[in-house]
Amino acid sequence: MHDNGLTMLVELRAENYAVIDHAIAVFGPGLNLLTGETGAGKSILVDALALLMGGKASAEVVRHGADKAVVSCVFESTAIADTILEENGIDSGGSEVILRREILVTGKGRVFVNNQPATVAVLKLLAPELALVHAQSETLSSFDQAQQRILLDRFAGIETHHVSDAYHQWQTAARKLAELEQGEQDRLRMVDLWSYQKKEIETAQLAPGEDAQLETEKRVLANAEKLYAAAMGAFDQLYEGGSSAETALRNALRNVEELARYDAKFTEAVQQLTSARAIVDDLSDTLRDYAEAINASPDRLAEIEDRLAALDRLKRKYGATIDEVIAFGESVKTKLAEVEDRDEILKKLRSDLEDARAKYVAAAQLISAARTASASKLAHLAEKQINDLAMKVRFEVTVSPCANESDWSSHGWDAVEYRIATNAGEPLKPMDEIASGGEMSRVMLALKVSVEEGSGKPRAGAGEASGASPARGSVKGVVSPRTLVFDEIDIGIGGRAAEAVGQKLKTLSQAQQVLCVTHLPQIAAFADQHFLIEKREDHGRTKTQVRLLDDRTRVEEVARMLSGAVVTEASQRHASQMIEASR
Repeated sequence: MHDNGLTMLVELRAENYAVIDHAIAVFGPGLNLLTGETGAGKSILVDALALLMGGKASAEVVRHGADKAVVSCVFESTAIADTILEENGIDSGGSEVILRREILVTGKGRVFVNNQPATVAVLKLLAPELALVHAQSETLSSFDQAQQRILLDRFAGIETHHVSDAYHQWQTAARKLAELEQGEQDRLRMVDLWSYQKKEIETAQLAPGEDAQLETEKRVLANAEKLYAAAMGAFDQLYEGGSSAETALRNALRNVEELARYDAKFTEAVQQLTSARAIVDDLSDTLRDYAEAINASPDRLAEIEDRLAALDRLKRKYGATIDEVIAFGESVKTKLAEVEDRDEILKKLRSDLEDARAKYVAAAQLISAARTASASKLAHLAEKQINDLAMKVRFEVTVSPCANESDWSSHGWDAVEYRIATNAGEPLKPMDEIASGGEMSRVMLALKVSVEEGSGKPRAGAGEASGASPARGSVKGVVSPRTLVFDEIDIGIGGRAAEAVGQKLKTLSQAQQVLCVTHLPQIAAFADQHFLIEKREDHGRTKTQVRLLDDRTRVEEVARMLSGAVVTEASQRHASQMIEASR
């Protein structure tokens, strides 16, 4: 673990990657320097790490003759990294984050995080929390405007959680209102229809089940004569006619009663015939009453048919039964009542939105003021640091507030841009227009040192604006890369400027882990861990390996860098002196 508790890159592996068949580098805290002869593949490891930070992959990186290239690394974890993993459905690896990426010779690839399948998008989310790689091919894309703003906030000690909370409250209020207003527009368009439907159903004065009752009455009326004849015919046969069932039963009962007077076994028969006569009497009364009640009125039949036709029209519109039509009418009443109630809800939501907007504007203005106040200080300090590194530049940091709501974000409304002129007489231009990757790396080094040296000091306005704490790692909402990687930072410099670069790297590495590829002995002398990247031939194939140097071999490597292929006693003495002086 790093002295100051910050995370770092613990290990980097590459298999069948470019000219590397199999290489492992175990890094430590502080300044990790990678050296080696030209063409040995020093930058390859930096490119491999850039891939693990979500960089673009190509099948060209697969070592000739292999099916796939595999790069992997182990970082010490952070609470934010664990949160990112959790939000993306990946289990935390405890104290470590293990990243692995496979690039197939077909061009396809796979990503694993903590040995679980993941995506390049997850790597890109983790990257700002784990490392910022300034590779020759990746420098500009790594240091976009978001990173420029983050670096300024780090320098100023600005927290963004207040403005972030206000932003999310404003967004939530705006979304709720938009959803309700959209629904309100739809409902208002429906109000006329609902009102018509409500009136139509209420005017019909429906009774539950009346359609079934009317259908029965219609059948009776349509067959009135048949039903009258049938009822009266049955009445005659049971009761009224000369040979009716009632007459037959009465005569039979008289005879059975005579039998029962002499033989008790016919007593029950008397009771049964008595009951039968009662049943016939009751049924006869029912048939007579039914026949007399039959109304053969054509007017009533027409009235029923009209009513049923009206009910059918309602059922075609609103439900299969009268009960469903009645229920539909009740739901329409409810909707119309809701439309009236929503006026009050809309009024409340509009008020909430205005309150949230005002809070966001106030928070964004405070942060914007703090950024503006710190921008000139950072620009002045960075310009001095850059010019210590064998460059002659003018440098400025611009903060441009964007009041348009479309430009608002969770970190405020400022567009932060770093502008630089690398030659006298040239206008200031955005950093992405710098042609040289080496220049960009030196600018980045100077910026990082400026931020590390300046971030421990109180910033006027920053604390008041956001409640910020200047201590590193405590700036909530500010993503500060834990491991900084520089490639070819020393192109075009030498002598005292090279020593200045080494000193600045050493200063920077006191606050966070730094990896740097260099070809200058003045820089190599400052290493806390010195790695030698060397090529060798094995069975006709060129292989690249990574070796951590001890004190003796480190002196030999710095001496080689001083004198070339032939290491002399003088170059070794010089190398020892340089290493000792760097301490």
